[in-house]
Amino acid sequence: MFIKFFETLREKGLRVTLGEWLTFQEALDGGLCGNSLTQFYYTARMILVKSETDFDKFDMAFDECFKAASRETEVGREMLRWLDKSDMVEMAHEEARKHLNQMEEIQVDRQDVEEKFRQRLKDQDSEHNGGSFWIGTMGKTSFGNMGGNVGGVRVGGKTGYQSAFAVVGARKYRDFRDDRVLDNRQFQMAFRKLRQFSSRLDIPETELDIDGTVNKTCSNGGCLQIVMQKPRKNAVKLLLLMDSGGTMIPFSNLLNDLFQAVHKSNHYKDVKTYYFHNCIYSKLYKTPECENGDWIDTEWMFRNVGSDYKVIIVGDAAMAPEELYSDTGNYRGPNGGLSGYEWLQLVKKKYKKVVWLNPKMAPGRAPWREAETAVKELFPMYKLTVDGLNRAMVKLMANR
Repeated sequence: MFIKFFETLREKGLRVTLGEWLTFQEALDGGLCGNSLTQFYYTARMILVKSETDFDKFDMAFDECFKAASRETEVGREMLRWLDKSDMVEMAHEEARKHLNQMEEIQVDRQDVEEKFRQRLKDQDSEHNGGSFWIGTMGKTSFGNMGGNVGGVRVGGKTGYQSAFAVVGARKYRDFRDDRVLDNRQFQMAFRKLRQFSSRLDIPETELDIDGTVNKTCSNGGCLQIVMQKPRKNAVKLLLLMDSGGTMIPFSNLLNDLFQAVHKSNHYKDVKTYYFHNCIYSKLYKTPECENGDWIDTEWMFRNVGSDYKVIIVGDAAMAPEELYSDTGNYRGPNGGLSGYEWLQLVKKKYKKVVWLNPKMAPGRAPWREAETAVKELFPMYKLTVDGLNRAMVKLMANR
């Protein structure tokens, strides 16, 4: 089972080293987890996971390996829902105080309490509030929350017990992953990196230099030392070319988030956005509907959008080989006497800083995705994830 857990962690993309695995074995041998699967979960995550971006991968591996081994004391989602009475906390506290004032100090047999708890979990099939027997709220039972008993098992509530599988099932760390598809906020955070292209104005230093302030303060023994800098003038000019329709329809919301993030940003001197279907040909569309006639000439773009623009092309490159290589491959509009591949070569010749973002990029050189492989040879291609977009921004910022 443990070897399978190690292998599953690696399969999910966690870089667990042999040294870390041996450290985890030492923790088990030292009894740090006791007999609790939940303690096992947190101990393993603490030792084996290096970054919160990998928490979701760890949860998926844990669920795959140990779901069947869940003990009877693991609390399910339905039970936790029954126990959620956050809107009644104040009233419950008052009742608990009245009850506790009447109680004498007692000694609790922990083993007996845990055995009763396991039996209640097995037998209980409905929600209970008040009372002194079932797992519930606001009563005198030893199990639940907001009640008046002491020495029992707190379950649910604001600081209550939650099993490893309740944490895993919530998938609350999925947004931390750096390999997940982006949302609007993550787009905006990545695009901020382009501010490094902005030039400093030749005016007094009136803008707080956060990095400089932190460095100076650390060098000054922790005594705050403010560092100011000259404000930037936006110098970045961005050309955004997006594939629309067909196989890109499932990613429509994603493209909309990208569009909104770019146009809401104040980090650019100018932003121009055009659309294409499958591949760039002699016409670029003004809207994502890609309607015939509502377009500009690609050659017009070459003449009027300077070579100093940074170019981001977004598309899945999922096209038939003839759409890429034939000078009649564009079945929705004119080719202009050139193949799609030749038009892409002209884009590369005109603009020195071009990256391609692909929402479903195949790993390596995919023989079944001939067009994608060809496009990769023309432009640096990155998967449209947090990590991929960050790497694309670094590529656009590089001096060479």
